[in-house]
Amino acid sequence: MIRGIHHMALHTPNLDRMADFYARAFGFTPACKPYGWADSPFVDSIIGVPGSAARTIMLRAGNVYLELFEYSAPPPRGGAPLRPNDHGYTHFAVDTDDIEADYARLRAAGMIFTRDVPDDMGGIRAVYGKDPDGNVIELQQLTPDHEFALSRSAERQYGSK
Repeated sequence: MIRGIHHMALHTPNLDRMADFYARAFGFTPACKPYGWADSPFVDSIIGVPGSAARTIMLRAGNVYLELFEYSAPPPRGGAPLRPNDHGYTHFAVDTDDIEADYARLRAAGMIFTRDVPDDMGGIRAVYGKDPDGNVIELQQLTPDHEFALSRSAERQYGSK
């Protein structure tokens, strides 16, 4: 039975910079030591990329993991990170209980936001931003009674206390 999403993965041209950013901005800590591979037909077959070589690290914050990769082979296809309206995985959202404080802290950590302030959409306050590689991250704060509130998800799964 599927229990939930375990991790998201990002490919970056600078693993150390991104690991530092996600530690400072979101409190991620290493779940293991960085590791890597090259000339491994076994790994190539698992990921479906012949001739791959990379460094990677798994980071953890709360109940989610973020896996960072820095591939040295083969070269990536050119192009910008996906926009919110492109096909494929386009962003992830983090939930906060103080959107103003986290907005200011993340801006100071180097995130670039699309708006000068988070917008209120009735039950959801949110703003989109980008990490140093241009990956889109949504910062959101939901009212406790909102249908998507994390606390309501736990109530549905485990029952009210």
